[in-house]
Amino acid sequence: MKFLHLADVHIGATPDKGKPWGGRRSDEIYDSFKNIIKVCEEQQVDLLLIAGDLFDAPPTIQQLRELDYQLRLMQGTKTVLIAGNHDYIEEGSPWETYKFQSDLFIMPRDKATNVYIEELNVCITGYSYGRQEYTERILERLKPGREGAYNILLGHGGDTTHMPFSKEKLAGLGFDYVALGHIHKPAHIIKNKMAFPGSLEPLDHTETGRRGYIMGELSGSGNTVIQWIPCNKRSYVNMTLELNPDIVNSEIMDNVEDEIRRIGKDNIYKINLTGCVDSNLQINLSGLTREYFIYEINDNTHPNYDIEELLMVNENNLLGRFIKAMSDNESLEKPEIRERALKYGVEALLGVGDN
Repeated sequence: MKFLHLADVHIGATPDKGKPWGGRRSDEIYDSFKNIIKVCEEQQVDLLLIAGDLFDAPPTIQQLRELDYQLRLMQGTKTVLIAGNHDYIEEGSPWETYKFQSDLFIMPRDKATNVYIEELNVCITGYSYGRQEYTERILERLKPGREGAYNILLGHGGDTTHMPFSKEKLAGLGFDYVALGHIHKPAHIIKNKMAFPGSLEPLDHTETGRRGYIMGELSGSGNTVIQWIPCNKRSYVNMTLELNPDIVNSEIMDNVEDEIRRIGKDNIYKINLTGCVDSNLQINLSGLTREYFIYEINDNTHPNYDIEELLMVNENNLLGRFIKAMSDNESLEKPEIRERALKYGVEALLGVGDN
């Protein structure tokens, strides 16, 4: 039996809201989910497992109609879904009132439930959120639902306020596979037995690296093999460039652009500039921000001051006294610590002036 495990799609979210590409990211999240439907068709997936937070908030009737349409495009794929802390099921909400035409089973809220699919001989056990937070260790209390069948646990949680659990306790429950959601970073917790696929697309600039889903297969007497497959349309990338006192602004721009083209121009970049630069250099990367997806630029460079010249000019004021004191300070045994302390102090005093 072949299954696809995904979680934390967050349809309806708008990452980087306010950025020029913000609206595009919202569309890309939905496009990535539609691509999952195509993968299920092309790979003849028997079972689609959605481990919570398919939506970024409790869905509307229109959103469920859209979901129903997408799921109806699959031939021969069963879908089992739990609601997570973002798209939790409220009493009388569209989750409970909409009548799906597709082959979808939604686990009810606040109730441990087993779904047995006879033609696949698989039993899925899960628990949908009926509110945003659970501090109870609910997942650790669930048990395989059918002897002689493939048994899968479908859960959403992993931190102190969202169904906390011990991986050892989950592993000891006896399930053939534990399909988890909520943690956005992919994690293969126990080889071929327990995993977070992570979010389908990165949802903010802290979620660096690739994102994707898990393809798995159950065979024989509960033997499971899974593979994590990256699929996100673009990634958040932290880029650090160390500059030198001889560099000019055009060279900085060329170096940044070369790195963006090497890594991938469709990614979203946070650029960190470090190192020592000429005190008269004015760094301006606005030309690049118009052409590429640059979320943030952090200028952490420091000027290349001539300490001896600064001491001579400022001998009788606070800055000069500080430089002399640090130069004479033998309590700082390591030269690199003394130089760093001197640099930070000089920059602070030059920034505020002599008080």
